[in-house]
Amino acid sequence: MPSPFTIDLTGQVAIVTGSSSGIGAASAKALAAAGAKVCINYHSDEDGAREVEEEIRRSGGHAIAVGVNVSHEDRVEHLFARTREAFGDVHILVANAGLQKDGAADTLSLKDWNTVIDVNLTGQFLCCREAIRHFLARGRQPELSRALGKIICMSSVHQVIPWGGHVNYASSKGGIMLMMKTLAQEYADRGIRVNAICPGAIKTHINQDAWSTEEAEKKLLKLIPYGRVGVVEDIANAVVWLSSDQSDYVTGTSLFVDGGMTLYPGFQDNG
Repeated sequence: MPSPFTIDLTGQVAIVTGSSSGIGAASAKALAAAGAKVCINYHSDEDGAREVEEEIRRSGGHAIAVGVNVSHEDRVEHLFARTREAFGDVHILVANAGLQKDGAADTLSLKDWNTVIDVNLTGQFLCCREAIRHFLARGRQPELSRALGKIICMSSVHQVIPWGGHVNYASSKGGIMLMMKTLAQEYADRGIRVNAICPGAIKTHINQDAWSTEEAEKKLLKLIPYGRVGVVEDIANAVVWLSSDQSDYVTGTSLFVDGGMTLYPGFQDNG
């Protein structure tokens, strides 16, 4: 008899946006390892997406890579259509695509504000909306999942921690929090679970300057009570759990995977 703690997503299909590298790539590979068929979405890094696709296939999994900009409505529709064409259904959405265009507010261009909001927030909404439409049209498949569908929005500790010099990014993540909660509230009675994962400091190429040297990592660790910088697998493990029946009673929740960064470590010794 299989262990009740074994996660098996066999027969389910997942779309992971922004999965050519980093957290998205690790999440796609982890979902595939649990048995899901995976659509690897990318915008500009086709080579990275193809590498993830081939790694999953070499491991015996099923994957396709589809390049679209998630901030465009028609391209999101194409992403879901291409996934359904390849695998038949969609059961899991990991809305992970995101970017940064940093700058002090007084010098930040409207273009950089709009670019970040368009991808990080509007792009997530468009993907969530398309997933919900598909889940409702498909109906339940209790042999595969207790939920009608699962949506995981990739947010950040900066949905609650202000971040000077990153007003567009922090605003997008704060927006994701209430978007996620509203969608979870709106569709819970239809069997759709919507949650968010809020990574803290994770070792990816995007933030390499913050941890790539001993001095930089030591400075970063002052913000992390647990004493280590996170790795992409920390987030991927949470993605797989939230995609599974093990988390079936969890919806509308922000899961912080941050080593305690949101515990206000500056107050650890009485402030």
